[in-house]
Amino acid sequence: MGFSHDIFVSLLFFYAFATKLSNAQVGFKCTQTRTTCTSLVGYKSPNKTTILHLQNFFKVHDLNSFLGANNLPPSTLSNYTINVEQVVKIPIPCICSNGSGISNHVPKYTVQKDDGLYYIANTVFAGLVTHPQIAEVNNIPDPDLIQVGEKLTIPLPCSCDDVEEQRVVHYAHVVESMSTMEGIAKQFGTKSDVLFKLNNIPNDSKLIAGNTIDVPLRACNSSVIASSLDYPLLVPNGTYVFTANSCMRCNCDSAKNWTLQCQPSQLRPANNTWLTCPSTTLCEGADNLSIGNTTIVGCNQTSCAYSGFNNQTILTTLATVNTCPAISPGPGNNTSKIGLSWKFLFISVHLIMLCLHLLW
Repeated sequence: MGFSHDIFVSLLFFYAFATKLSNAQVGFKCTQTRTTCTSLVGYKSPNKTTILHLQNFFKVHDLNSFLGANNLPPSTLSNYTINVEQVVKIPIPCICSNGSGISNHVPKYTVQKDDGLYYIANTVFAGLVTHPQIAEVNNIPDPDLIQVGEKLTIPLPCSCDDVEEQRVVHYAHVVESMSTMEGIAKQFGTKSDVLFKLNNIPNDSKLIAGNTIDVPLRACNSSVIASSLDYPLLVPNGTYVFTANSCMRCNCDSAKNWTLQCQPSQLRPANNTWLTCPSTTLCEGADNLSIGNTTIVGCNQTSCAYSGFNNQTILTTLATVNTCPAISPGPGNNTSKIGLSWKFLFISVHLIMLCLHLLW
């Protein structure tokens, strides 16, 4: 994949102000220097609103990515209601530098009359950032001196790092009152010890309501190759994405062996790269097996899997998974029966020797 001019400019701009940031104040830990990815933030809406408003407010590039992050049907209309204090997942572009990750120049907030940085951080952005973080990124020496109409960059926390040697999507979660790390771990399908270590929190007594913590969401395994324009395609459990110019829909379901499920979306291409979506593609080496379809022979489940796209076509590959459960020792298998036979023989010999001893 080529390194686009826009990404290069973004990295240079980010580096110019990221070197001034305090790692303790801005973003989550991110050691993947100058890496970009997609992260999620959990936004608790302070008022009743619509998906369209939040999409514009956070500068989410398209409606489908918003719907997929929240597992809402693709047919959901943009005027879908978001209720007061309803938490929605907002996909954000993340960029990492200087050991920290923050949202890549979005969102931008225009200062309104009577706004203060504390109000903007804690009410408008529901505690996802703090007012010192906003002041630092925007080089504001006096937080009390901001001007109506001034545009502020809001540094939402994010990361692109692997966790426990596993690809994940990082989710910024605002801690609720009375929360425990074990409860948060169960809610998001991870482990409490991972959360404690990742967020440098020793125990629940240091888990402060209103603070934002980094929650790694496990992503489904995919067959997407490194040269694909959407690599790495990270889709967390219970969500979906549209990719390949919106011609493919891929969803992650932990019940399906944590394997990404992709199939043609039946949508029109999202840009002018293709006039129409390519027709359903057959996998090489498989008779009449098209992308998204599966055959099962014994324990082997073979699928024609999506493996990425380039400027000309959608790529496919054959993926085989063994679906049979592993055999473990138990009452029904030969290993167990052999073990019982030896035990029976051992006890029988001892009883015979005891009887002979008594007779003598």
